[in-house]
Amino acid sequence: MLIDWKKIAWKIFEDIKKEVSRMSKKPALWALLVWDNSSSIRYIEQKKKWAEYVWIKFILKKLPEHVSENEILSTIESFNTDDNISGYIVQLPLPSHIDEKKIIKSISPKKDVDWFHPENQGKLMIWDKTWFSPCTPAWILELLKSTEIDYIWKQVVVIGRSNIVWKPITTLLINEGATVISCNSKTPNIRKFTIDADIVISAAWKPGLLTLDMIKKDAIVIDVWFTVIEWKIYGDADTHNMDLAWVKVTPVPGWVGPLTVAMLMKNTLKSWK
Repeated sequence: MLIDWKKIAWKIFEDIKKEVSRMSKKPALWALLVWDNSSSIRYIEQKKKWAEYVWIKFILKKLPEHVSENEILSTIESFNTDDNISGYIVQLPLPSHIDEKKIIKSISPKKDVDWFHPENQGKLMIWDKTWFSPCTPAWILELLKSTEIDYIWKQVVVIGRSNIVWKPITTLLINEGATVISCNSKTPNIRKFTIDADIVISAAWKPGLLTLDMIKKDAIVIDVWFTVIEWKIYGDADTHNMDLAWVKVTPVPGWVGPLTVAMLMKNTLKSWK
């Protein structure tokens, strides 16, 4: 069975739109784009589209690729001190001559709606739910809750090694009471872990990593990431060859972006309030 993510995403967007419509002064989401590559442009356009849909102002600030690090830091400081900016994102990746960690640390934690600042990451580790949530892991929990999939006391395998997905979703699930096993694409015999898992979350950027023989009956497979090979999009899970009567899966391509952006809008609204 394919999990109906569209229904979940639309509810989030409509709830935000309803709340923003009652505000006399609308939230504003800014984006700083330095490296003008095709992937970054695609992500920015999607964020702009959904921000405007929920009546959040979206303003894009572009800097040339060869800009100095000091100029980027100066721009970020102006964002930090501008009360008209509810929250902002620095679109990654940055050009190779820029220190990404230094840039991320310069972002005000109170406006860090992408959840990259070390202070916001640290709050997650101490179970602080009062601040922002990491966008992609947050929608994974939203997906499980909205589809009434019980993950408390269940065995969950998370595959990956990233700071954006793997670490925060592992921590969030532990905080929520799930039993979490961490793997990555180099884990010997991943099947040994996945075959007993109630839920498998994969963000390994490894096309076809998960096959049907690695998943037990009635398990949930959440495929977070995708890889483009010769203009075709492939997920970590080989869903084309999975029996949908056997497992519940999320479709790839087409679903990761909107749900991640929905959580970004929730963070922007929270920042404004």
